[in-house]
Amino acid sequence: MTVLPPMPEQGPRFAPGLEARLPKTRGRLTPNAPLGHMTWFGVGGPAEVLFKPADREDLIDFIKNCPDDVPVTVLGVASNMIIRDGGVPGVVIRLGRDFATVEKDDNYIVTAGAAALDMNVALFAAREKIAGLEFLSGIPGTIGGALRMNAGAYGGETKDILISADVLFPDGTVKAMTPDEMQMGYRHNALPKDVIFLSAKLQGRAGVREEIEARMDEIKTKRGESQPIKTKTGGSTFANPEGMSAWKLVDEAGCRGLIVGGAQMSELHCNFMINTGDASAADIERLGETVRKRVAENSGIMLRWEIRRIGVPLEQDEDIRALMQEGDN
Repeated sequence: MTVLPPMPEQGPRFAPGLEARLPKTRGRLTPNAPLGHMTWFGVGGPAEVLFKPADREDLIDFIKNCPDDVPVTVLGVASNMIIRDGGVPGVVIRLGRDFATVEKDDNYIVTAGAAALDMNVALFAAREKIAGLEFLSGIPGTIGGALRMNAGAYGGETKDILISADVLFPDGTVKAMTPDEMQMGYRHNALPKDVIFLSAKLQGRAGVREEIEARMDEIKTKRGESQPIKTKTGGSTFANPEGMSAWKLVDEAGCRGLIVGGAQMSELHCNFMINTGDASAADIERLGETVRKRVAENSGIMLRWEIRRIGVPLEQDEDIRALMQEGDN
């Protein structure tokens, strides 16, 4: 087990000692590891302990032997996540290169590790003349994140191409589960939050490389024209209510361009939040909650967060703490 010294960073810190309670590992454990720079918003507090497993077996052994009272959170590329300013208690797991492999078989099945970028999976499929996975190029995240929220874009959803996913449970068991077994629906997966996705088998079909790449170019162009991808942003803030568009509800409530602290609803696409440069995580979350309130007052519809929010607020952020106590997490 390699235990690195705490990472120097101004701001909140956790008391030392958790790493001494954790199981032995061949990976790296880093107490008080900064996380903000890993997120697309560029904000957030530290991990009490950051764990980077050496490989799949190292991760399984760690989970199997981790004390039950220690919370465990998995972090991908944090493209659709707010890490609160007080940081994340317990262990934050960051999967590395061993979990980012992408392979294929002769039946147009692509097997991708949970840490593989959605874009890289789409590019691999294109090179191998496997069609049906192009929509993944429009999702800014990893396969693990796509499994967690049944991510979708441009006419496709993860469940549409998923054969099965290898899922690690807190007791150390690994199960191959189908979309039906996971009850995957619109931006939803019914599995508990404490499971960890290891990999996925994705079903493609025979295709022509030039046609596949042309479709991916079309997605890239549409995304660039309609989303604020050149800013510090996340993915879509709110899920679409059935039969409706979240962005229209936000717009009709007068929230396009709305500013709270250093956070703003995008003028280009008002279902995206932006860190204008000096936002805190609390600014971004307050902005989202302000929009939800105004939309509810205007339309009677309470929008559901699509962005995942983890960690604890700072002591002074009493309003965010109140939301967590109300169960709105």
